[in-house]
Amino acid sequence: MDLDTIAAISTPMGEGAIAIVRMSGPDSVQIADKLFKSINQKKLSEVATHTIHYGHIVDPATQEVVEEVMISVMRGPRTFTKEDVIEINCHGGIASVNRLLQLTIIHGARIAEPGEFTKRAFLNGRIDLSQAEGVMDLIRAKTDRAMNVALGQMEGRLSKLVRHLRQEILETLAQVEVNIDYPEYDDVEEMTQSLMLEKSIYIRDEINKLLQTSQQGKILREGLATVIVGRPNVGKSSLLNSLVQENKAIVTDIAGTTRDVIEEYVNVRGVPLRLLDTAGIRETEDIVEQIGVEKSRKVLKEADLILLVLNSAEELTIEDRNIFKAAEGMDFIVIVNKTDLPQQIDLEQVKQLAGNRKIITTSLLEDKGIDLLEEAIASLFFEGTIESSDMTYVSNSRHISLLHQALGSISEAIEGAENGTPIDIVQIDLTRTWELLGEIIGDSVHESLIDQLFSQFCLGK
Repeated sequence: MDLDTIAAISTPMGEGAIAIVRMSGPDSVQIADKLFKSINQKKLSEVATHTIHYGHIVDPATQEVVEEVMISVMRGPRTFTKEDVIEINCHGGIASVNRLLQLTIIHGARIAEPGEFTKRAFLNGRIDLSQAEGVMDLIRAKTDRAMNVALGQMEGRLSKLVRHLRQEILETLAQVEVNIDYPEYDDVEEMTQSLMLEKSIYIRDEINKLLQTSQQGKILREGLATVIVGRPNVGKSSLLNSLVQENKAIVTDIAGTTRDVIEEYVNVRGVPLRLLDTAGIRETEDIVEQIGVEKSRKVLKEADLILLVLNSAEELTIEDRNIFKAAEGMDFIVIVNKTDLPQQIDLEQVKQLAGNRKIITTSLLEDKGIDLLEEAIASLFFEGTIESSDMTYVSNSRHISLLHQALGSISEAIEGAENGTPIDIVQIDLTRTWELLGEIIGDSVHESLIDQLFSQFCLGK
């Protein structure tokens, strides 16, 4: 594939020890040669691949020394993009790194689009689409578990399994064609139906195994949308601060202090939480607080997990009971806070309202009960699962959707085979399953989808 040469800053903008300007494409080495002066006067086009060289970047127009650099030369196809790649390591100042990038553009490169380096790795056949998505998952990983899932996807763990299932389907379809084309035996139709049924059941079971990991995988990738709800002044903001271990929310004794939804990410025992501290839910005449209460009700409906906070020093109110009703049918943990004060709440009533949900007692003022809460959150979503280092997790929403569609197609094939549907009709469902699995790894996917996926990447990756 004949592509031009692209360049981008591959490190975060701002002051730092070093920054990297990366180029990829057929003219990378030649462009670098125009700008680089090594201490031994050696041209980069003459050096061995995968070597690094010290020298200076000099503006050819003025012969001004722009930067002191180390340049890495990597020739394709043994590079990330399978093209010639140059990485210019310079000092991490904003002005110097921008000047370097501008010089590469002036002398023949163009600014890379978001994710274009990884897109080229995909287009040049170095990685498939699911591995490319694993690169972005690794960049965005917020916990060790999420990082390990992303690394497994980058290494091709999901790809290998999907390719294996597609090959099984392909071999089955080929065998069916042979049986149809050479019907020398009376029992050929029965043999063909039996073969398709056996293979289809195997494919369905393997897809089901993948989907069983999808809930955990998606949580690890995207974070658990966790909403902290309760009446005003029960300790919601104190709970957010305790979990984040930082004073992110204002805490006062004045009811209605929190007027808007506050969002923070936190790692709880390997489970990434997207914490949402909401305005206290109550009837109020304050117009601004009313808006905050309405936002609280809205995010409550979209939550994966609810942390329902009660005040141990007060009796249950109608507002408390209404919050329990709003959380019906959802995953929630009850937190009875302020146990450092004389108890007024009836815990038996709380247990009745909570049903089989966990109830944790805390004194956030004295930092008591947070460990029990973190343990309850982790066990709620990971209890009873076997976490294995070689387990293939599915974490990407696109992959999960395609697997569900593939499961539907293969289930229809099984139903058809069991009911004696003509072989050519069953083949259609089996072929559709093969195509859907191919979309996961990019073997059968529209160009517009590829562009959309890579546009979500950061510049320089």
